[in-house]
Amino acid sequence: MLLAAAVAAAGLALDLATKQWAWTHLRDGTEITVLDGFLYFEFGFNTGAAFSLLRDASWGRYFFMAVTVGAVAYMVHLARTLPTRWPSAFVAIGLVASGALGNLHDRIFRAMPMFGRIEHGVVDFIKVYYWPGKPWPTFNIADVNLVVGVGLLLLYMSRHGDAADAEPAAREGADAPADAPDPG
Repeated sequence: MLLAAAVAAAGLALDLATKQWAWTHLRDGTEITVLDGFLYFEFGFNTGAAFSLLRDASWGRYFFMAVTVGAVAYMVHLARTLPTRWPSAFVAIGLVASGALGNLHDRIFRAMPMFGRIEHGVVDFIKVYYWPGKPWPTFNIADVNLVVGVGLLLLYMSRHGDAADAEPAAREGADAPADAPDPG
């Protein structure tokens, strides 16, 4: 649990600090070239989710906030119930939680005038070209944490999922009274 909490806190701090930097230094339209032709820092404000999904839906913000709270609650549940011998799972859980919390923070607190009204959204600022003239949608550190965390969690489950499922079952069997009938 401590490892997951530490990774989540560090990931969240990095995400919020970089978004604040982007909010302060890039919102005026400044673009910073990091690697010419490949990586740039450019301000974006996403009122939807990944790939601007539901950005025009009036209920989208609340929907994504509810989904995020559910996802974070599930990550806490996973951290409490997974076997403790594989630290990679706790790193993955911490990364997913930090990404979810970073974007939740923005959905609650970040707002700016757009289209004649005040809109809440998520600060994005990392722009990567995967092919000359073809940029990936702008993203942020929270998005990186989410993608890496989910990838690590999938890797963990593919390598240790059967063992993780067997351990709680073995503990339940050890806790059963000696005279209990065999459930099999």
